[in-house]
Amino acid sequence: MTGLPAQPAVPAHFQTFLAFDFGLKRTGVATGNRLLRSASPQETIKAEGDARFVQVAQRIKEWQPDALVIGVPFHPDGASHDNTERALKFGRQLRGRFGLQVFEVDERYSTTEALAGGAKDADAASACIILEQFLRNLP
Repeated sequence: MTGLPAQPAVPAHFQTFLAFDFGLKRTGVATGNRLLRSASPQETIKAEGDARFVQVAQRIKEWQPDALVIGVPFHPDGASHDNTERALKFGRQLRGRFGLQVFEVDERYSTTEALAGGAKDADAASACIILEQFLRNLP
């Protein structure tokens, strides 16, 4: 058989993730990995529609994540609302455009927590909170 050998799977403890806190005008971004179980804020994407996906593509190319994580907002009582559906649609679009696995995380109170922590960029800080919550729940 000719050709390149198959690439070995990334060991689970080395997996990297790119997380998004979706918003209509701004989308917070964070990177993190399973080994350290921590996240770092990245520059918030300030674009809508296709321009947003151009910037997402640039981040994916730069960070080469193994999977993506998105925050899905809910009302305090767990009920969905318009932004819940928008975030879920964003996740489906990410899967379709980039072919990466997308994990969904309940992001209730992430912005409140980011602001309470004194974040200068609440969107990026929220993306960190979302990713760290995801990483804490991994086996």
